[in-house]
Amino acid sequence: MTTTTPVMDATLGDTLTRVTALGADRPAITIDDRTVTFAEFDRRAHRVARALVHAGLHPGDRMAVLSRNQPEYFELLFGAARAGVVLVALNWRLAGPEVRAILDDAEPSLLVCGRDQLGLVPADRRPLVLEDGYEQWLDQADDTPVDHEPQPDDVVLQLYSSGTTGLPKGARLTHANLAFTPRMGREFYGMGPDSVNLVPSPLFHIGGIGYGLTTLGQGGHTILLSDLTPDHLVAVMERHRVTHAFAVPAIVAAILASPAVEKADLSSLQRIAYGGAPMTEVLLRRAIDVLGCGFMAVYGMTETAGTVVSMAPEEHEPHRLRSVGRPLPWLEIRLVDPVTEEQVGVGEVGEILVRSGQNTPGYWHRDEQTVDDEGWLRTGDAAYLDAEGFLYLHDRIKDLIISGGENVYPAEVENALAAHADIADVAVVGVPSQRWGETVKAIVVPREGVTLDPDEVLADVRTRLARYKCPTSIDVVETLPRNAAGKVLKRELRAPFWR
Repeated sequence: MTTTTPVMDATLGDTLTRVTALGADRPAITIDDRTVTFAEFDRRAHRVARALVHAGLHPGDRMAVLSRNQPEYFELLFGAARAGVVLVALNWRLAGPEVRAILDDAEPSLLVCGRDQLGLVPADRRPLVLEDGYEQWLDQADDTPVDHEPQPDDVVLQLYSSGTTGLPKGARLTHANLAFTPRMGREFYGMGPDSVNLVPSPLFHIGGIGYGLTTLGQGGHTILLSDLTPDHLVAVMERHRVTHAFAVPAIVAAILASPAVEKADLSSLQRIAYGGAPMTEVLLRRAIDVLGCGFMAVYGMTETAGTVVSMAPEEHEPHRLRSVGRPLPWLEIRLVDPVTEEQVGVGEVGEILVRSGQNTPGYWHRDEQTVDDEGWLRTGDAAYLDAEGFLYLHDRIKDLIISGGENVYPAEVENALAAHADIADVAVVGVPSQRWGETVKAIVVPREGVTLDPDEVLADVRTRLARYKCPTSIDVVETLPRNAAGKVLKRELRAPFWR
């Protein structure tokens, strides 16, 4: 781990200018057989900024992007940043009504869309299609810098995650928030200009677009994936001599399940960061043994612009494999009783609070205070600290389910299930999954006199929700356990599956 004073660029545009100067012809981003150099990346980002101005967008306006991972995603981000425009990243795994709800909230002046995602676009919107009109749109602009001076506190990125009520919430991130990401890459991921970084996560996630800035911020090489099959993952890692990667446990398991991993030369691997969902000790031990590289636990969230807690490879002692590590040195972590808000002691479970320059300035179109007057952000996650200061995630105060790195809020799924005419009552909980870490289970009470068919219920809910949010199993019961106040006792529902 380096102890040199880090470079902290004021804006994303500053970052791209700096790393391009390290070597204009160095590879910046690759997907399949296509590679974009830093010189080309820099020029095209300037053209995006100019094209946005020509299209009538002003600083503070929003541009939504609905696309799978491809190099254009990053040039849109950096181009928007130079023009003062906010990029709104849309989840292409959502259902059409969910996409519309986010578009209605974000109010983008421009929607850029991949051809394969056109079916999710509301009929009343006319998107700019990346494969059909994007290059012509860029051709109308040159690569001279626009007349705008972005400020560190300007919002540059807006990422959506469902709230506990099921309504989407747009977390706003500034240049200053994201400026810590290259520092993470340098000081904790061990990255440099010669690093080759695999980004398998979707770029609408902070674990995709935020993590992608770690190596880009060093002038290193970023590899995107067009296919997430295990064999393709292994082939790409071998072909490009990947040194670093971030993977949710489901991706780690997929790599290990590939027959190709036994024959592939993966000796270039230096470090794999894992997070976004629970990693079992069995899977972690096997991954370390098979892949032979360092593994680094990370914990963070969209609202903190990514990682705030990390455990380095050398800290992976046998008794500590369930830990996610210790806070990064430039921020503070507190654990408090969620009711009294008093700080808890060593070994006691409390809600995680974060005070950091990475914290979001707030949600778009929401009046609620995300950071208190002293700068603390409440995460909604529960954990405990050991005597050495290592953090252990314990539970999620808001009943959040993390399945394969995707956040699933039970209230949203419950609302969709409750719309079924034959369901009288419903509760949704997360249960263990060998593949996804956690998966969604629904416990439903049928309307009196009705016999429910779980397969029919599942088919019905899939018309209203993204597939990853839908239950993978449905139990039919006569009644749900409740306390004296009438609240469903979800801990009782989860307990048999987590013992």
